[in-house]
Amino acid sequence: MIKAISFWSLENGLAGTHSIDRALVDSEVAGFAGLELSIGPEGEFSVESSQADCEKIRANIDASPVKVETVASGMSWAFNPASDDKAIRTRSLELHTLALQRTAWVGCQAMLFVPGVVKSPIMPDIIRYDAVLDRATDAVKQLLDTAEKVGVDLCIENVWNGLFYSPLEFVQFIDSFKSERIGIYFDIGNVLGYHQHPPHWIELLAHRIRRVHIKDFKQGIGSLEGFCDLLAGDVPWQQSMAALGKIGYDSTIVAEMMPWDLGLLQRTSTAMDIILAM
Repeated sequence: MIKAISFWSLENGLAGTHSIDRALVDSEVAGFAGLELSIGPEGEFSVESSQADCEKIRANIDASPVKVETVASGMSWAFNPASDDKAIRTRSLELHTLALQRTAWVGCQAMLFVPGVVKSPIMPDIIRYDAVLDRATDAVKQLLDTAEKVGVDLCIENVWNGLFYSPLEFVQFIDSFKSERIGIYFDIGNVLGYHQHPPHWIELLAHRIRRVHIKDFKQGIGSLEGFCDLLAGDVPWQQSMAALGKIGYDSTIVAEMMPWDLGLLQRTSTAMDIILAM
């Protein structure tokens, strides 16, 4: 497995103002073998980046010992693909179509996508579950056309979006698309917050898991404030790592830790060494 850190975990990473060259150096110094890029409407790597811009970024990545295989998009929070507003849905698809192309241009293999939001602690609207599921299905179908053309895996994340409360429902959703480019971006900490036992989800989702995020969570708090340093929460790490081994997962393990503080990268790196040795 490749020990990696999210761009969002770096200083000013969420704001998109941390340079990618600096991110590569920071990741290496902290002991990470990999880095996950993020893409948004603007910034050094964005939906407006040209092919030449993306190829320059890849050249700099290739000159670094740090592996960069994945891209995360948080654009669904501002542009919900399942919004009741058709204009927002249309814009979301436009943005994510552009993002998939740039993911390919920057030489990455997979892009994280949140297909729709029913409700969330960070969004005021609540949308009917069935409408979100229908719209999410349509959005994924359309984006898969692009994913197949550019050769990028479209990875659906389990996140606090009020969707897919059961691993069986998630399996059914993924299997409804007849494409080799569809997969799951499995977040272990997110499951503990809203769902059930992470190792069971891993075993049930099985080969559909293409990429993995990790964070930790304190169930006794139960809100966004429950997310905490790795090994400081209630994630059953030994069982979760055993489950990943059982399904043969051997790709990137990306720590998505927020907000940034001065010691975050080093604490996370040290904890990941313990977790990956389990």
